[in-house]
Amino acid sequence: MAASDTERAQQQIDEIEALSSIYGDDWCVVDEDEKIYCIKISDCLDQPKWTLCLQVILPPGYPAAEPPIYQLNAPWLRGQDYTELANSLEEIYVQNLGESILYLWVEKIREVLVEKAQSSDPEPDIKKTTEEVDEDDGDDFLLDYQPIQEDQIKMLNYVTPESQEDEELPPIHHGNPITDRRSTFQAHLAPVVTVRQVKRVLEKLYENKKIASATHNIYAYRIYCEDKQTFLQDCEDDGETAAGGRLLHLMQILNVHNVLVVVSRWYGGILLGPDRFKHINNCARNVLVE
Repeated sequence: MAASDTERAQQQIDEIEALSSIYGDDWCVVDEDEKIYCIKISDCLDQPKWTLCLQVILPPGYPAAEPPIYQLNAPWLRGQDYTELANSLEEIYVQNLGESILYLWVEKIREVLVEKAQSSDPEPDIKKTTEEVDEDDGDDFLLDYQPIQEDQIKMLNYVTPESQEDEELPPIHHGNPITDRRSTFQAHLAPVVTVRQVKRVLEKLYENKKIASATHNIYAYRIYCEDKQTFLQDCEDDGETAAGGRLLHLMQILNVHNVLVVVSRWYGGILLGPDRFKHINNCARNVLVE
């Protein structure tokens, strides 16, 4: 008998809960509503050499009738390596039709990483190439980015006129605040095309006493460099461990560029656990979609 929609939804919920307890901080909810998740997998816990991010979208028909939509992200994962791994995942899906397979996928990927670590493969060369764009850039890095299937993503591009001066302050949009157990989260967004503009916007935001007094001001930006066809991107946790990276990851998945997103959090004295990341991503996503 075919599984009903309710059963399928419950299966997904049970699987996600199990995975989040097994993998802890390595498991990340990118978008609860769209069922987008990401997990960081490495060859060992202490000093990982090989690391890979598996990003999955669970379609409504999963696990009974549809496989997860996935993307493997690692700077060293190319050509033959990618194909072999993709084939292994495909095989696992076919052998376990109708069953929850994410745990099997994660452990298969880990097995491949452990093999790589034990073999004579040289360590991945994933040093970020720093680009001297401005004298005072700090640690901005360029990454090649392979977008997920375009048709699933609404393209969000802020086109800024070429003639616009670097020093000009871009308009800043403020999203609606989200409050949970006395903690409040609010996102701010500005179109940016240079790192100087990022700095101008941050300075402007900090002039606001309320924003300056936030417990954390987490931010991430992505700027597309037309001439080099690469992204200039960076993020800042501001004391909220891993929050900046998750925010940048959300922006990569939504394929947004030439934009800076800042999420302010005012802590209310009650720990929210992983829910805080959900709120950070949700208010960021809302301001991006607006």
